[in-house]
Amino acid sequence: MFTVGPVQENCFLVRREGSERALIIDPGEEAPKLLAAIAELGLTLDAILLTHTHFDHVGAVAPVARATGAEVWVPEIEKLVLADINKWVPGAAFGPFESWEAEHTVAGGERLELAGFEIDVIFTPGHSPGHVSFSIPDEEALFSGDVLFQGSVGRTDLPGGDWPTLLESIRTLLETLPGDTAVYPGHMGLTNLGDERASNPFLAELAR
Repeated sequence: MFTVGPVQENCFLVRREGSERALIIDPGEEAPKLLAAIAELGLTLDAILLTHTHFDHVGAVAPVARATGAEVWVPEIEKLVLADINKWVPGAAFGPFESWEAEHTVAGGERLELAGFEIDVIFTPGHSPGHVSFSIPDEEALFSGDVLFQGSVGRTDLPGGDWPTLLESIRTLLETLPGDTAVYPGHMGLTNLGDERASNPFLAELAR
């Protein structure tokens, strides 16, 4: 896990133990740091996976893709955002970033086979219209982007955000994945679904 950029976004570099093939999920910023880690570990990057296209999750996509040759998987609804990213950056305090034309889109329901992993794509809108989460079932791992955090949830006051939709997305995760599934979120610390079901104050509505 690399926490990068001014809003402290979590980017994840993922590989099977001993493998030289890897994935990167949500490279938000600080491309030199990410590329140095890939080179130091001697990895070949098979894919760049994006949970959504808010600027803090995609700022390093272009330089990482160009340097490694890895192709990009982006939520279908949000492909045009990545292709014109500076149009969607909130003010001059952030960026500028380089846009990128993603090679692949996902909408939820797909199973990807990349870097030796089988990855289920789950449609989890609410924080953003096209947001997806990536589940690796045999590792009991969930990359939740900005849907679910440790003791918190993604904000819904940005364009396309919606609280009831976000809550239903979280309900889907809680009802379809095991409670001990590890959650690797886009911000804050690591957690698991069982702990969030039991103690996350934002999920009290789901208990009723």
